Amino acid sequence: MSIDFTPWQRTAHGANLLDPAGRPRVTIFEEITGLANKYNALNLGQGFPDTEGPDAIRQIALDSIIEGANQYAPGSGIPSLRQSIATHQERFYGLSLDPETQVVVTTGATEAIAAAILAFVEPGDEVVTFEPYYDSYAAMIGLANAKHKVVQLELPDFQPDLAKLRATMTDKTRMIVLNNPHNPTGSVFGEDVLNEIIKLAHQHDCIILSDEVYEHLTFGVSHVPVATLPGGFERTITISSAGKSFSFTGWKVGWASGPENLITAVRTVKQFLTYSSGPAFQPAVAKALELPDEFFQQFAGSLGQTCALLADSLEQSGIPVFRPRGTYFLVADARQLGYDDATDLARMLPERLGVAAIPMSVFVHPENRQSYSSLLRFAFCKKESVIIEAAQRLRGLPELAR
Repeated sequence: MSIDFTPWQRTAHGANLLDPAGRPRVTIFEEITGLANKYNALNLGQGFPDTEGPDAIRQIALDSIIEGANQYAPGSGIPSLRQSIATHQERFYGLSLDPETQVVVTTGATEAIAAAILAFVEPGDEVVTFEPYYDSYAAMIGLANAKHKVVQLELPDFQPDLAKLRATMTDKTRMIVLNNPHNPTGSVFGEDVLNEIIKLAHQHDCIILSDEVYEHLTFGVSHVPVATLPGGFERTITISSAGKSFSFTGWKVGWASGPENLITAVRTVKQFLTYSSGPAFQPAVAKALELPDEFFQQFAGSLGQTCALLADSLEQSGIPVFRPRGTYFLVADARQLGYDDATDLARMLPERLGVAAIPMSVFVHPENRQSYSSLLRFAFCKKESVIIEAAQRLRGLPELAR
């Protein structure tokens, strides 16, 4: 019997998941994490916090398990969480949602992305993303057998050229995927960009998929959901999650919200992916969304401080840094160290300096890697003591210069 493995062999970038010898490839994330573990390095490669979320919220999850919330939750999510999501959108952004028809709870934002793309994108459709991009986007576009088109974000502020965006979108464009605040660059898109996306979505009759998981993690700027701008709501599926906002990444509680017709389609696909998840976590997330404004402000403020600590140290060592406006990540340029390919440096850092980072080139299509080849992404969502120690170690970077 001959089995066609072609679909699963595709990586997020359309390449083969097998090496020339036919063995499964190891991703750079797995490779760098392995090196960090081997050399006991500080792992600033993976974007997960090393602190726990609020104790009171964790206690709700523990109590829910004891009280019996251990069976399937409703496929759309428990009513209290859907109501809290709707209330959150009204409280922060003035968006009025019906929690019964315009909100669906998902197994993390990743499932929401998958369900949205599979619900609306058919073979041969075009999907536009901004590059660099979160790898899940391209993976799902590949599984949908659609054509992935990219608009590169341009240095130094990682904003798209609007003329290039206009040239990339066509009447074959079924969806444009927006990640704002943006992983992996840490940029926050300006309203001019968001308004152009809305204009083009109407012009080409396509859907906006807006991944806003870092919505509360911005520094010195406010997050503006594309759905709040004129003409945006009726074409936008907005995605977020509890993972980034509350440091509960392992709970995998996310959601999608938007017009009833779009959310109904997402819910229809979602029920055949996981059906439901996290019955004990959902009541806790519902309460987390009700936390006072001070919680969100303090969390973003503390992240801004660790970001500044790391950025200052790199710059003092002569390493150019693109300071982020949001997210967990900052980008540094290794070219002045003599590294045109930051992948080589990333593989060296755990052993030589005891710090792990991820090369930005893994977040782009292989044909475009040269545009970002010298860039490294560091995650600063770590304890201040860890960032201080990492900053101290990274002062040895110039000694690694060729």
